[in-house]
Order: sequence, then structure tokens, then C-alpha cells
Amino acid sequence: MDLSQFQTFRVAACDLNGRMRGKRLPASHADKLEGGTLRMPLSSLNLDIFGADIANSPLVFETGDIDGRLFPTDRGPVPLPWLETPQALVPMVMNTEDGAPFSGDPRHALSAVLARFAARGWEVFAATELEFTLVDPGGKSLKTIRDPRSGRRMKAPGILSLGQMDAFDAFLTALYSAGAEMGIPVETAISEAGIGQFELTLRHQTALRAADDTWLFKTMITGLARQHGYVATFMAKPFAEDTGNGMHMHFSVLDRAGRNVFDDGSEKGTEILHQAVAGCLAAMPPSTLIFAPHANSYARLVPGAHAPTGAGWGYENRTAAVRIPGGPNAARRIEHRVAGGDINPYLTFAAILGAAITGIEERLIPPAPITGNAYEADLPQLATDWGAAIDLFEANPLIARIFHSDLIRNLVMTKRQEHAHMAGIAPEDHWKTYLETV
Repeated sequence: MDLSQFQTFRVAACDLNGRMRGKRLPASHADKLEGGTLRMPLSSLNLDIFGADIANSPLVFETGDIDGRLFPTDRGPVPLPWLETPQALVPMVMNTEDGAPFSGDPRHALSAVLARFAARGWEVFAATELEFTLVDPGGKSLKTIRDPRSGRRMKAPGILSLGQMDAFDAFLTALYSAGAEMGIPVETAISEAGIGQFELTLRHQTALRAADDTWLFKTMITGLARQHGYVATFMAKPFAEDTGNGMHMHFSVLDRAGRNVFDDGSEKGTEILHQAVAGCLAAMPPSTLIFAPHANSYARLVPGAHAPTGAGWGYENRTAAVRIPGGPNAARRIEHRVAGGDINPYLTFAAILGAAITGIEERLIPPAPITGNAYEADLPQLATDWGAAIDLFEANPLIARIFHSDLIRNLVMTKRQEHAHMAGIAPEDHWKTYLETV
């Protein structure tokens, strides 16, 4: 895309909460994209959910709040179809002054995990299923969306309802159109179990590209919803009595010859698949903070509420945290079903894939697959509250195998600051913080 066709363009990198942090620039600055000429403080990728610096962070006063250098990803510029004035966004990564990857950049964290697969001659392919809820854009309290046809407030879910999708046809059509413009392959759209809730599936592709698409797609959905007079939220639990929003991630691994290393020609799958599953299960409780990063996240993680809380796996079992879907053996894959819709896609991909490759490296053996209702099984449990999740993430040796120590420190400091701040806000008002920030 030629940036000269725009008056201005934007650059942005991903912070630890999955938020875009960057700048707006005149088109004449396009030549500054290469070579790391554009700069931002390293601390800009380590802000809390309110956009504030982290108290006592070594990235701020201790180092003089030094700059990092921004480099464009291989994605190139993408249009922003929800804006009135045509603009483009150039996704960026943060490097240090000497050009090395900044250890606190979530995208670099995923790249480091993928390098462990590449060292074996393997490439990871992934896809996401994203759930979000449309809510009323106004008022002092959070309210369910109104039906655009009748103007009446929606009071019931519409699971797989074509009629409900008809009601929001203009918005959903705009999502497909914008996805095509941005190079984001949107596949299936369905009406989900929550009031005003939808799920969209993105195409299976290389894992880094899939994470990029998920990050961009969340921003796109939020922007297009506002353009159509709604608010789209990825909050894990917008309404206490309604279904929460999740993000399921599917992945498979191909060798140099293009063969799926999970496929042994049977429904069972290879030993490598079982080792990857074992790694995912072992790292699941200490990774709770990645899959449930906010105060509101824990309202979704309750037993029996269609959000797995126990570390178990099964074949074609949607009650299990890790599911091996059916279908052609050549397409054997793992579905990880724990994360909420409020996650940082890069950190979530890194946690899941880092756990899988660790399981393979260590030749871990999973327990027997679950049959029946996994919610009733006696399983190792995810952290039950935010504070416990922060502590578990900080100290666990499996997490140290997946993430750089600097990123662990930065995320822990960020979440402890948010935890203290949110403790002073009534739970019924948490939506005011999280509605469009997660």
C-alpha cells in the first residue's frame, strides 16, 4: 500500500494488555519507517489498563525512560475502514537501541517461541474463534443491545439464529468487507449463546500471522461497532447472568515436507500430539494470568459455565480445556479453549505454543483423555482469583521456560498495580474500565 495516498498514517506496537501504542504521522514521514528511525519509550509497552506508567518500573525513572526503536513487521500498511478520514496503520515491533528485540514486546515473545519449533524444521499454523458482545452505547449502566429492527431491548439469546444475524446484517457485512480490505480472512460468523453475542472464526494460517490478524481484528470490530452505533466488547463477562466471551485457539504443526506431525493416520494422533497436549495441561494453571488477565476475567472462570476451569483434555469433547477435534486425520489439530476474549493475542499464542513445545521437548505424557462431562472431573484447577494467578505466574518454572524474565517481571508489576487499583472500584462498575479497553 502506498502511504502517499493518505494525509496521515499511524504506527503502533502491542503493549502487554494488547492495546495499540503508537503515533500518527504525516505521509511525508513514510521514509522513516525503515531503519528504526521512529522511536518510543520502551515503557510505552508496559502501561496499565488505564494507560498509566507502572510505579517503580525499571523502564521508567531508573533508566531515564529510554527510547526503543520501532521497526515495521512484515505485514506492511493496512487500511482502517472504520475511520471517516482514510488512514493506514503500520504494525510495528519494538527493539532496543542496539537493534535487538525488546524483551518486553509481546510479539517478540511469540516469535521466540516459534523459533523453538523452527529449530526442528517445523512451522505452526493456527486459527482463532473470537467471541464478542454488542451492548447499548449509552447510559450510566451497562445494558443489552436493542434490536435494530424493532428498537426493543434484546432479552434472549439466539444460538445459531439466522434471524438475529439478519438484524445485524449491516454490521456483519461491514466486518467481512473490512476484513477483506485489511487482509484478514474472516470465515464463519454465528450468533452465540449470549444476548447480542457473536463468534467469528479466522482462517487457519501461520501462527504469527494468525496472532497479528487476531490483534488487528479486535481493533477492527471495536471501531466498526462504533461506526454502526453499537459498542462491541471483548470483556470476559459483560453481564453476570449471561454467557461470557472466550477465544478458542486451534493449532497444528507441519514438518519441512508439509506433513502434519500430529497425524498418525488414526483418530488417536501421534506421540508428538500427546506430548504437546501434556505440555499445555502442565502449563495451564500457571498460565491463568495470560488466559484471564483482568479482574472481570474471573467472573467467567466458574465451573460449569462453558469456560473450562480444570486442566483436562479429550477427543471431540467441548467440556474439556483441550479438545482434539474430529475430521480428517491429515488435519489433526489441538484446540485450546480456556482463554477469554479479553486477552492479549500474542501472549496467549506464546503461552499455548510455548507450553506445547516444552511438552514435546520434555517428552511429557498426558493423563487419560476425558469422556463425558469434564466439568465434573477431578482435575488440576486454574487459579481461582486474580491475585493467586499473578503469584503463580511469577514463580512457576514452566512460565520461565516460555517467557523472558523481563516480560514476566513487567507483566507481574503491571497486574499488581491494576489489582490494587481495581480493588477500590465496585465490581458492578468494572465495565467502565474494561468495556472497550480489553
